[in-house]
Amino acid sequence: MDTNLRVILQQLEAEKSVNRHTLIEAIRSAIETAARKSMYNAANIIVDVDQHNLEFKVYEVRTVVETIGDPTTDIALDKARELNPSAELGNRLKVPAEPRDFGRIAAQTAKQVIIQKIKDAERDNVYDEYKQREGQIVSGLVKRISHGNVIIGLDRAEAIVPPKEQSQRENFKPGERVRAFLVSVEKNQRGTQLLLSRSTPDLVRALFENEVPEIFDGTIEIKAIAREPGSRTKVAVSSNDPNVDPVGACVGMKGSRVRAVVEELSGEKIDIVRWSENPVELCGNALNPADILNITLDQDNKTILVVVPHDQLSLAIGKKGQNARLASRLVGWNIDIRSDLELAGGMRAPRDTDAETVQ
Repeated sequence: MDTNLRVILQQLEAEKSVNRHTLIEAIRSAIETAARKSMYNAANIIVDVDQHNLEFKVYEVRTVVETIGDPTTDIALDKARELNPSAELGNRLKVPAEPRDFGRIAAQTAKQVIIQKIKDAERDNVYDEYKQREGQIVSGLVKRISHGNVIIGLDRAEAIVPPKEQSQRENFKPGERVRAFLVSVEKNQRGTQLLLSRSTPDLVRALFENEVPEIFDGTIEIKAIAREPGSRTKVAVSSNDPNVDPVGACVGMKGSRVRAVVEELSGEKIDIVRWSENPVELCGNALNPADILNITLDQDNKTILVVVPHDQLSLAIGKKGQNARLASRLVGWNIDIRSDLELAGGMRAPRDTDAETVQ
């Protein structure tokens, strides 16, 4: 192989991060294709490449026969033994071939095959790299907005944040840096497709893992997350070390840790509560700071009846039922919040704060 082609090979290996074996195989395949186009009568062409000096040789594979029937597929025994003294009738022998003229078509074919092989290898590398990062936070720049989709340029690929994976609070613009959760990495005909999310609860989990060392090392566990993107999130945490307060560790000194997460989520409110295996205790924690008079479980229907003072009903339910709704998702039970006056048969709560079962 000439020096220029060797230099090209080295450049491609460095710039495209494609391993040497893949590149050599791409060139071998290209030369084989070009040789077939150049040698129209050849029945079977193969190309061998020397891995060290990168020189290639073209062969026709022929069958050793006593009487030649087809000169493009057969070789006489005496001629075969000139190439290989141990050749016998019926053997298949590689006979050196000299392509007469690769020509413009052959050269173009070789170029196209090399380009395609390198593109395939690049796509595989991108897929392998980002598949390992699935379930992590990635960072990139907004390249464009198309039909509601936010297209993010990462280091070596483009990713998409579809409308359903966006937070209602956020409105990104081209050139803006964005951090998002890598939901999935899939291959398709156009290459590797990366799906990002700014709305998944897993983004909150990953952000806390980055901000709170105790979560990263396993001392503190995030047991459950209930989120309404752009508005409010509840996070239930527990500690595997009795000397470590899980809520305090997640909040951080003067609220520094949780503030960093809130800022990344464009001001989304975050409630951090202590986890409990006891649904009664967890329900009470999740509805904090509302005062609770009584909590009753209905195991059969998996419903929790919560009784609060009448003046605490709006606080417990939250605006448009959000606080109760998030608490219900966090606990995993339906929560029915009632005021003490309602249950006692006294005055009825206003319509917009009616106690209700929150799904």
